[in-house]
Amino acid sequence: MNFLIDCVSFYLIEQQEEESSPKRVRLGRTLSREEYQQSELRPFLEGEFSRIAKRKAEQNPRSEGSPTKLGQFVIEEGFTLDSNPNYALFQKARQAATPEEFAAACEPFVQSYLRTSQVRSGVLLFVKAVLERYDDRFLFILKCDFEQKTAVITDEKSLIANVNMAINAKNMKSILYPHLIEPGMVDEYQVKIHQFSHARYFEEFLKYIQYPETVGEIVSREVVSLARQYIEQTFPDESEERQREEEAVELMAASPKRALAEKWDHETVLEAAQIIADSQPQLELKLKLDHMSVKTLLADYGTQIHIAKSNGRYLILLEGEMLEFERGVSPVEFLKPKQLHEIVRELEQRSQTAAAAERPIDDPEDNPPW
Repeated sequence: MNFLIDCVSFYLIEQQEEESSPKRVRLGRTLSREEYQQSELRPFLEGEFSRIAKRKAEQNPRSEGSPTKLGQFVIEEGFTLDSNPNYALFQKARQAATPEEFAAACEPFVQSYLRTSQVRSGVLLFVKAVLERYDDRFLFILKCDFEQKTAVITDEKSLIANVNMAINAKNMKSILYPHLIEPGMVDEYQVKIHQFSHARYFEEFLKYIQYPETVGEIVSREVVSLARQYIEQTFPDESEERQREEEAVELMAASPKRALAEKWDHETVLEAAQIIADSQPQLELKLKLDHMSVKTLLADYGTQIHIAKSNGRYLILLEGEMLEFERGVSPVEFLKPKQLHEIVRELEQRSQTAAAAERPIDDPEDNPPW
């Protein structure tokens, strides 16, 4: 996948002496195709455009922290794609016929970027390119932050020199428009954005692009919807109990950690889990029992993972055909497993012994009248 570069606009963004002062552009330059070929930028960016284009992005990322996302232009009902201000900026840059027109088209992007909070000093690049053997035109927006306290080997006399401002492409943030589904197939409604940083400023400076819900958000919404249906069926009339149940569901959806609610029977949970697993077959199920963690698939519930309760304590039964051990040899690897009914009997006996030990000495059950 080879991109032919039409022109590049280069902006050096730096912080003034006062930390609270806004960022500014100290240097801006636009290179034509010929100038780019002779510049130091070409070897620096060699291969980056292909890597950006090939980078996979899911329609719904697994989490909010996913580094690569697909954004979609916000379009009000009754309006066309042309009405979106960000789309208009992208189109103007893609259609620029000369380096001067391209520089003018990039300027609004730069000003919008400088107004974004948490912007770091560095280099901002705008690249207009064409995919070789295809007529599709693309706009790349790239940002490299400065790395502080960098040392490089210079010559045999000075040996080492400290460089106050240095950049590399390792953690480069990028935006690609339009989204390249595959060579010859693009989606003009979507942009692809990539950034590792937890600060989401590189996506925030494009105000009229929205990003899809994560898989977790979709599942949470489905679970809340199923819970509301269950409440409506269980409490058909408005009552304080129904109101408490609805509030509990809302609280559960907003809580980062939750205890087992013990509200639905196994069949109801299994039916709800199957509904969600049908649309999200790879959805993970993670839970923690005291200090022990379990990670499996939601689709495994009821078939390979079972949850039970005995004498007030929770039991998790994992079922499978092969048991493997990884690093860290232990005596457990030599185990000849007991039968399940033996384990259950021992658990019941242990619980009975613990319950007897907790009863007071003068408990009538321990001191019968005869």
